[in-house]
Amino acid sequence: MDSNAVLDIGLSGLMLAAKLAAPVLITSLVVGFAISLFQSMTQIQEVTLSFVPKAVAVAVALVVCGHWMISEAVLFTHELFGKLPLLLDGS
Repeated sequence: MDSNAVLDIGLSGLMLAAKLAAPVLITSLVVGFAISLFQSMTQIQEVTLSFVPKAVAVAVALVVCGHWMISEAVLFTHELFGKLPLLLDGS
């Protein structure tokens, strides 16, 4: 296995991690921004007001996007196992 193959696998893994983390992170970012905007307008400084809605929104995002996330991870794993004989043959 040459260094280009290792870099390609590493880059693909990092891209997959970014794709899988994006729905949860973007949901948390949007909800957190909305809650902080609401808190700044009403001057309510309650810790649970920012934590509970974000936790619920992240749970909903995982329920909605969970099937897609699992199928992407399984597809990546199948492709990696499919490339394995070609990667081992080159050494």
